[in-house]
Amino acid sequence: MLPKTSELISDKAAGSNGDALLSRDETLRLYRKLLLARLCEEKIQQEYAKNEMKTPVHLGIGQEAIPVGVCHALPKDTQAFGTYRNHALYLAMTDDTDGFFGEIYGKSTGPGKGKAGSMHISCPDKGLIATSAVVATTIPVAVGAALAARYQKQDRLTVVFLGDGALEEGVFWESLNFACLHQLKILFVCEDNGLAIHTPSDRRQGFRSVQEAVQPFRCHVAGGNGSDLMEVVRATRSMLGRMAEDSKPGFLHFSYFRFLEHVGIREDFSAGYRRKPTPEELERLDPVIQFERKGFSSEKEGAQERAKIRAELTGKVDRSVRQAREASFAPMAELYTDLFA
Repeated sequence: MLPKTSELISDKAAGSNGDALLSRDETLRLYRKLLLARLCEEKIQQEYAKNEMKTPVHLGIGQEAIPVGVCHALPKDTQAFGTYRNHALYLAMTDDTDGFFGEIYGKSTGPGKGKAGSMHISCPDKGLIATSAVVATTIPVAVGAALAARYQKQDRLTVVFLGDGALEEGVFWESLNFACLHQLKILFVCEDNGLAIHTPSDRRQGFRSVQEAVQPFRCHVAGGNGSDLMEVVRATRSMLGRMAEDSKPGFLHFSYFRFLEHVGIREDFSAGYRRKPTPEELERLDPVIQFERKGFSSEKEGAQERAKIRAELTGKVDRSVRQAREASFAPMAELYTDLFA
């Protein structure tokens, strides 16, 4: 299943450097984060078959622009919650490849000491409070965090990322309703790839449009093309501005294309539930390619800058993988620590 043609690329986001949306420094910082997420997942693809990575992986190739762009626009003290497809979110908020690969390899150097794995990786010190393998479970926790901020009289934003599959869970609508009723300072970000594992939206959802379904609640609603990093940044900044002027929750809906299988490192187009895009379509759906084309005004200068950044980040990723492979597993006593239930 492919997004509609109108969802692939927004002409409004075109133009040299996104109509002056981003400074040169911002462009480079965003490109580093976007590319780092891609390189880390490509490294997982290369190494996973060695059976040293002790966790299932839900790779987000094609999705990276959404967490990278949203996080770029967030205030520094924001508390974030995510899903199991969380690699780009973790890296965007922490830039921590050592901890990331430590957790992927199940080692004591991971932020969860190897116990969280890919699907529950988090870093509260950097604002990423929790991610979860169970669909929709971080949504009510995020609403609770926003309610706590209200009680503590803290002017702090909470953001929660969710997939379109979470829209079939009652807890999403209950949480949205509660947040809107109490006018909490929370931003819901729907990362919509049109699929719940193998099942497309039109076979799961009784509503025709996500945004139309959310609109009747007392919240701000907007969306865009999640394959376009500039559009994600612009939409997030606009939403935060609307929330500041009129203190209601926000809901952002971004469509994107999942390049790989639901869980694992391979393509799965041969399974027959969706067609493989043409090479031209894949380019339009690739956040990295699109940002390389739109974010750099001079192709020659841009190519040199990108090559330098790619070489630096590739070295960073390779070093982190070597360190993770050489690191120790947590001792048996760690089975009895960090328990809260």
